[in-house]
Amino acid sequence: MVSLAGMICAALSAVCFGMLAVLGKLAYGMEFQPAEILQYRFGIGAVLLFVWFAATRRDVLRARPKTILKAVFLGVVLYPVQSLSFMTSLKYIPAATTSLILYFYPVAVTLLSALVFKTRLDRIVAISLLLLVAGCGLVFFDAFLRDINRTGLMLATVSMLLFSVYLIFLEWLLRGENPQSISFYCVLSAAVVYTIMSPPVRFMELDMAAKGLTLALGLVPTALAVTLLYRSVELIGSASASICSTLEPITTVLASALFLGEMVVGIQVAGMALILVGIVLPNAQALRLKRP
Repeated sequence: MVSLAGMICAALSAVCFGMLAVLGKLAYGMEFQPAEILQYRFGIGAVLLFVWFAATRRDVLRARPKTILKAVFLGVVLYPVQSLSFMTSLKYIPAATTSLILYFYPVAVTLLSALVFKTRLDRIVAISLLLLVAGCGLVFFDAFLRDINRTGLMLATVSMLLFSVYLIFLEWLLRGENPQSISFYCVLSAAVVYTIMSPPVRFMELDMAAKGLTLALGLVPTALAVTLLYRSVELIGSASASICSTLEPITTVLASALFLGEMVVGIQVAGMALILVGIVLPNAQALRLKRP
């Protein structure tokens, strides 16, 4: 029963993360600006996370100065640039395309890990990388076939590369740290950056639909996604939770078609399928090796 609860939490977390691109597109439809969207996401998300941890896990908030400094580095230096690239790309290209390009990051992370941490690339990992490369190749082929905006493609690619670098730094900085504390203070730091860049001065002028969207940005892909992810890791471990993360691009593609009317073509679906198999394969192996 505990395992089922963990899988449900992981699946819901992936769905919540997958809604970010769709919510961003909806925000553009209401004439929000990129930094403004991210200010509401991280600002409201930080408040909600603070309330949650204050009520349930106060030890998360009582972080050491060294831990806070690590989180500030991530939240001020790396994460804002990555998230701004991702959100700005949504102005130019479909949400589904942006999401699928982002999911090339396991290739970049694996190669960087091999370079930085001397991680060994076994046969399963090599097959996984080939599947991911083939899947993203189909996504890019589809994008060029449909003459999708090159600026958006470039920004999505930059976002993916920066996210890969962010994960490498995160792996290094998390050693001996509480990941929940790092996550909270990283979100809080990003919220400060975006509040300085785009103060929420017109919030009271927004209509109820726009205010509801700002709340959804802070709640769904931020506060809910983070808390559900860590709950799932506590219940079933990171390998099983990672397998469920494959629902994230599926969510984005399906929600884009449903809520935004974006066209999903066969080449895109084939690319998504290869990406999903490439993500599941090494995680399934890791999960199998953990079992007695």
